[in-house]
Amino acid sequence: MQLIFLWIVLLISGLCSAIPVLAQSDSTLARKIIPVQGNVNETINGKRMPLIGATVLWLGTSSGTITDSVGHFQLPSNAGQNRLIISYVGYQPDTITVVTPTEMLTVTLRSDRTLQEVTVSGAPGQIDRINPIQTEFINQRTLAKAACCNLSESFETNASVSVSYSDAVTGAKQIQFLGLGGQYVQINVENIPTVRGLATTFGLNYIPGTWITSIDVGKGAGSVVNGYESMSGQMNIELQKPDDKQTLFLNGYVNSFGRLEGNVNWSKSLRPKKTGNKQLWPGQAQRPLPYPKWSVGILGHVSALRTEIDQNNDGFRDLPLYTQVNIINRYKYSSDRFMAQFGVKALYEDRDGGQLSRFGASRYQFGNTTKRLEFFSKTAKLYPDKPYRGLGLILNGLHHEQTANFGYRPYSGQQRTFYANLIYQSIISNTNHAYKAGISYLLDDYREQLGALQTSRTESVPGVFAEYTYTYPEKLTLVLGGRFDYHNLYGPQWTPRVHLKYSFNQTLALRLSAGRGFRVPNPFAENFGYLVSSRTIYLGGPASGGALKPEISWNYGLSLTKDFDLLGKKASFVLDYHRTDFQNQLIVDVEHPGELYFYNLASGRTGSRSFSNSFQAELNVQPAKRFEVKAAYRLFDVQQSMGGPFGEERLLPKMMVSRDRVLLNVGYALPFDKWKFDATLQWNGPRRIPYLREGYVHTSYQNMPIDFSPGFYNLNAQVSRAFRTGWEIYLGGENLTGFRQLNPIVAANDPFGPQFDAGSQVWGPITGRMVYAGFRFKPLI
Repeated sequence: MQLIFLWIVLLISGLCSAIPVLAQSDSTLARKIIPVQGNVNETINGKRMPLIGATVLWLGTSSGTITDSVGHFQLPSNAGQNRLIISYVGYQPDTITVVTPTEMLTVTLRSDRTLQEVTVSGAPGQIDRINPIQTEFINQRTLAKAACCNLSESFETNASVSVSYSDAVTGAKQIQFLGLGGQYVQINVENIPTVRGLATTFGLNYIPGTWITSIDVGKGAGSVVNGYESMSGQMNIELQKPDDKQTLFLNGYVNSFGRLEGNVNWSKSLRPKKTGNKQLWPGQAQRPLPYPKWSVGILGHVSALRTEIDQNNDGFRDLPLYTQVNIINRYKYSSDRFMAQFGVKALYEDRDGGQLSRFGASRYQFGNTTKRLEFFSKTAKLYPDKPYRGLGLILNGLHHEQTANFGYRPYSGQQRTFYANLIYQSIISNTNHAYKAGISYLLDDYREQLGALQTSRTESVPGVFAEYTYTYPEKLTLVLGGRFDYHNLYGPQWTPRVHLKYSFNQTLALRLSAGRGFRVPNPFAENFGYLVSSRTIYLGGPASGGALKPEISWNYGLSLTKDFDLLGKKASFVLDYHRTDFQNQLIVDVEHPGELYFYNLASGRTGSRSFSNSFQAELNVQPAKRFEVKAAYRLFDVQQSMGGPFGEERLLPKMMVSRDRVLLNVGYALPFDKWKFDATLQWNGPRRIPYLREGYVHTSYQNMPIDFSPGFYNLNAQVSRAFRTGWEIYLGGENLTGFRQLNPIVAANDPFGPQFDAGSQVWGPITGRMVYAGFRFKPLI
C-alpha cells in the first residue's frame, strides 16, 4: 500500500507540474490572483454579529463556500465574474461587486421577516465546495430536524454516520463510519481531540446537542495539523461561543420512557460603560480604559432517567437509570491583533443498569460513575494587514476518572492527558502557495484494572508537522502534508497525507485522498459492551498477558460531486469510495462461547488482512420551495482475518456491520419556519453475528458456522411549531415502526452462569416505539 501511496503522490506531482505548462498563457495572472476574503454579519441592537454557515457564491455559478464559526469566508477569485451573492436562511440575500480582491469584505445581511415569506436556500447537508477533503457541514438547522439530545443523536438524518447501541445493558451508543467503529474517527471539539481514550464508549453522550453550532464531517485521512489518530475520518464540533449573537437559549425535553433533560446556553459581552467620548469600567469616572472585547459564556446540561423499562420481560432494564450533570464556563477576548479563549469543563455521570430492582441485593448490576475535569485555552496572534498569516496555540488538560462493575467484576480507569499544538500559517510569495507548520505534544497517562487484569502506560509524543497547499484558481487544490512524531513506547512515526480537489467545471468536482493513521487502542474502554458477560478475558491471544501493539492503517478515497438542475430545481449528487487497509489492528474475538480474546492482527501469518471498503451514493434535491429530500445508499465490505494466534486463519466479514443501508429523509417548512415537518426512514441490512446457539462448541475457524441477523426498517419523525415570541415546541418519535430485537441477552435468566452474554448479540433496537416532546426558547433580538 505504501507503493500505491507513493504512486499517487508521483502522479499528483506530475499533474501539478504539467498544469503551469498547459496554462502558460495564464500563469502570470494565476500568480497574482488573491483569494477573496470577508466576513458576513447581521446587525442586532446596533451591533454586528457573525452569521455562521452563510452561503457565498460567485453570481451565476456554483463556485463558493460557507462562512465559518466566526462568520469568515475565503474563496478563490473568479476570472470571469466579479459579483458575489451572499445568502442565509431567514435573511435577504445580497449581491456585492468585488472591486479590489485584496481588500477584506464586510457584508451585513438584513432579516427577511419583513418579506411575505422566508425562502429556505440551504440543503440538509452541505458539502464544503472549497475544502479538498470531502467534508459535509451540518448546521443548527439540520440538527433541529431531530431532538439531538447529544452528539450520538445528531446523525439521525446523516447517511454517512450510523449510530447504534453497543450492548443491551450499558446504554452506550457508538458510531460507525466508513464501516469502522467510532474509535477510528478523530473527533475534535473546536480542534481539540476529545472523544478518545477512556471516553470512547460514553464520550458521544458527553456533548449535548444544544451546545453544538455546527459539525464538520470529513471522510478519509484528515489534516496532519490535528494529529496522527485519524484513520477513517475526522469530525470537528463547534460549540456556542461567548460572543454569540444569541445570548440565551433554553431547551427542555421529555420522552415516553421517562427521560428528562434541560439545557441552558448563556453568553454576555463584558463591555465598559460609555461616558461621553470615554469608555470606562463601572465604578471608574476619571481614567479612560481601552475598549476590550471580553465575553463570557456558560453552557449547562442536566438529564436523568429514573424509570425502569423492560419491554421484552427478560428481567433486565432495557435502558440503564442514569443522571448526568455537565457544564462549561468559558471566556473570550478578541481584538484586531490578538484573540484568546479559555475555559473549564466539568462532568459527572452515574449509570445503573442490569436486572430490575425487584431482584434485590442479588441482582446482576452494571454500575458506572464518570468524573471529568478539563481545561482548555486557544490563543492566536493576528495580522490585520496580512490576513493569511497567523500564529495559534492550543492547550488542553484532562483528568478522567471512571469506576464500574459488571456483576461481581470491578473496573477502574484513570486518564490524565495534556495536549499542546502550536500552529503557524502563511504564504509563499502569493496566496496560491500557502502552508501551515508547527509543533505538538501529547502526554497520555492510562491506568486500567478489570478484575485481576491490569493495564497501564504513559505515552509521551512530541511531534512536528508541515502542510503545503497549492491552489490553481477555479481548477485545482492540492494539499501535501506530513508529520513526524516520536512515541516513547513505539518509536518514530511518520504520517504522510495528500488531498486533491479538481474542478472539471463549475458543477463537477473530483476529490482524491490518501494517508496513514496511527493509534494506540484501549481494549477495555473501547469494548465495554463485551464486558457485560461471563466471558473469560484474554489479552494477546490464547494465553493472557500478550503485548498489544499500536494500530496502523492506510486510507484511500475518491469522490465525485455534481450540482445540477432536476426538473428546474437545484439538486446535487455525491458518489464516494473509501478503502482502509490495516497493517495492524486490535482484533476483538468473540467467536469462542464463554471467552473473549484481544490480539494483534499481525500476530497471525504473513497473509493476515483487515480492510474496509465503503461506497456511498447520495442525492439531495429541493423539488419545491421549502421542501427538501435526501436519498442515499451505502455499501460496506468489511473483512478481517480471525484466529491468527490459534494457528489457523479465516477471512471473515466483520461482526455487527451491515452490508447495506438505505436512507430517505424528507423535510418541509411553512413560511417563516412557522411549522416544520421532518421524517427519516432507514433500512439496515443483515449483519454477521456470533454463532452462539445452544450446544455449540468452537473447534475450528475454518469449519465455524456463520450466522446473520435479519434486516430491519427504522422510522423517525418530528414536527415543530415556532412562535413570534421566540418559543418553539416540538413533538417527535423514534423507531416508529416499533421493531426491536426480542432477546438480545443470552441466558438472561442466569446472569451469573457461564453462558450469560449481553454484548455480542445486539444487532437491532433494544427498545420499541418512543415518543418525545420538548421546547426551545430564544429571546427575540
